[in-house]
Amino acid sequence: MIHQIPRILCVDDEPMNLNLLEAMLTAQNFETIRATNGREALEIVRLQPIDVVLLDLMMPGMNGFEVCRRIKADNASRHIPVIMITSHGARENRIRGIESGAEDFLSKPFDTVEVMARVNMLLRVKSLNDQLNSAYSNITNLITFGEGIINTFDPLQFDFIQTVTGIVSQIIAKTSATADKPQLVLAHIPEDLAGGGWFCFGYNEDTALSMIPVSSDIGDDLPIPEQGETVAFFNDYDLLNPGIATFVQRLSEMVAVPNNLVYHLSHRLSLCALNYGRRVTSYDAEVLNSVVAQGLFLQSLAKQVQHTEDAFAYTVRALARASEFNDEDTGNHILRVGHYCTLLAKRLRLSEQFVDLIQWQAMTHDIGKIQTPAVILKKPGKLEPDEFEIIKQHTIYGARILGDHIRLTLARSIALTHHERYDGSGYPHGLKGEQIPIEGRIISLADQYDALRNPRVYKPAFDHDSTVKILTEGDDRTRPEHFDPQVLTAFKNLAPQFEDVYDRLRDNLN
Repeated sequence: MIHQIPRILCVDDEPMNLNLLEAMLTAQNFETIRATNGREALEIVRLQPIDVVLLDLMMPGMNGFEVCRRIKADNASRHIPVIMITSHGARENRIRGIESGAEDFLSKPFDTVEVMARVNMLLRVKSLNDQLNSAYSNITNLITFGEGIINTFDPLQFDFIQTVTGIVSQIIAKTSATADKPQLVLAHIPEDLAGGGWFCFGYNEDTALSMIPVSSDIGDDLPIPEQGETVAFFNDYDLLNPGIATFVQRLSEMVAVPNNLVYHLSHRLSLCALNYGRRVTSYDAEVLNSVVAQGLFLQSLAKQVQHTEDAFAYTVRALARASEFNDEDTGNHILRVGHYCTLLAKRLRLSEQFVDLIQWQAMTHDIGKIQTPAVILKKPGKLEPDEFEIIKQHTIYGARILGDHIRLTLARSIALTHHERYDGSGYPHGLKGEQIPIEGRIISLADQYDALRNPRVYKPAFDHDSTVKILTEGDDRTRPEHFDPQVLTAFKNLAPQFEDVYDRLRDNLN
């Protein structure tokens, strides 16, 4: 249960004194807890949230000085104000009490007005300290959260629901004993996103954050704006307002009875945090607003980056297609080669980033043919040696066209090395073995497979089985030693998938 009524721990070995204090405090609607000795008091402080301790100085066993000292030495309880009660007004006792950490003193016999004045004053001080500690904790968490975002944010792999879960984890309590945080968070994710709708977040007994779908009917009573934002907070007495009564009733039926709540509403993301272990303030609303803003900023940034990435990839594909304008190949050739390279890269267990890049950057392997005369590319007969030397230059031209931009590093390497052979008999530089970068070794086989499957003026189109045999056993033009043995082994295992790609992306002209 959420603790909001001030809870006062009264510690005295005299039952009459405890009865008197309890009568004074309960009359003012405070909750009281009794302890008759120091050890019992420390155990209560350890197990329960306490707002103020009224502590008798002279008790058998452990005196008030030692109890106070131990309370203040514990990080979990040192913020609890302690009022020492003594029948001795000696200056030395007050000094020892201050040294032990006591905030205030009361003298016996009790004066009701004085007791309530001192308790209320320390409750206000504790409330301010709690807000300050909560603010510091939230600021620290937000800084840590922001640093984590900077270090791990990948706009091309952005997952909005995962981001919302991360936001919620910054807000919600991990256990029911966490007094200053909400116990549940409702989140509304727009329906146009995969997995959209209302969800309830909370920690289970194993302190694992769970995400449970709830009825979308909750949204009927939340005035989610089409544009802009709405931020509000409600304590127990605010929840009696008729304007929010229907929503409170629905929360009670479907999620939990709210003792207080804070919400941020917008058409892009809405969060409603329920049941803080204290009164909520405008500060809590601002914290919620800040973490939601972080998530929405990431979503917006990821969309912009993705749009830029899509435009970049489209431009590269258009440039790749232009390279085949004067060639016998059609656009589907570059698509197929990209898919073949992806299959091989995955089989070779290369990084996920490499796999993503090679599929579309492999399409630029023949970009240098833009500078090769069409009369040579389409010559029906065998090329003369000088003509073949011109053909070989398309690898150099391709690397020059793609340039030195970091985003096209892989594409440039592919364009330059896709005709190198593992045995050193390739061009333009006659690289051998692992002198050839892995992307060049992959595309060498992928490009050769597709070239064999397509008709040329100097050869017919080979079927899949014949192509596999040529690549793995060799003929008068192609030999297995032209290829990296690991890449060739991967191809043997993937041969049926190569056939599937070719059939799925077959040229209409074939």
